[in-house]
Amino acid sequence: MTLDPLIHAPLAVQAHVATVVPACVLGVWLLAFSDRGSRWHRRVGVTYFTLLVTTALISLFIHRRMPDSPVMGMSPTHLFVPFVLFATWRALDGASKGNIKQHQRWVMGLFFGALLINGLNNVFFLPGITHDVFFGR
Repeated sequence: MTLDPLIHAPLAVQAHVATVVPACVLGVWLLAFSDRGSRWHRRVGVTYFTLLVTTALISLFIHRRMPDSPVMGMSPTHLFVPFVLFATWRALDGASKGNIKQHQRWVMGLFFGALLINGLNNVFFLPGITHDVFFGR
């Protein structure tokens, strides 16, 4: 494992990592350890959603995987951006209306879909900076 690819990466990639890593940590805490509905759960949840949306928006400026893509340099991974924005809205909508089942489903989808599955896909299966950090070149 080496951080050299990340250190020499563009600023957008570094900012993306700086928001996605704490989002993963907070997501684990929220899902596994927090007292749901408590003041801390709500405060940390707002931070979690803020980090997720920021991560998604920053990813729109990362075009390293498919720079010549016909869709403004976007790769299939960028399909998670509208998913994150929509799921965040649905999760917050559920929480604000007291529909806890809706809130839970969308938060779980965000965590497992956008963070866990997409993260593991980038680490193990797709070439790029994330893969290089863990396995070298």
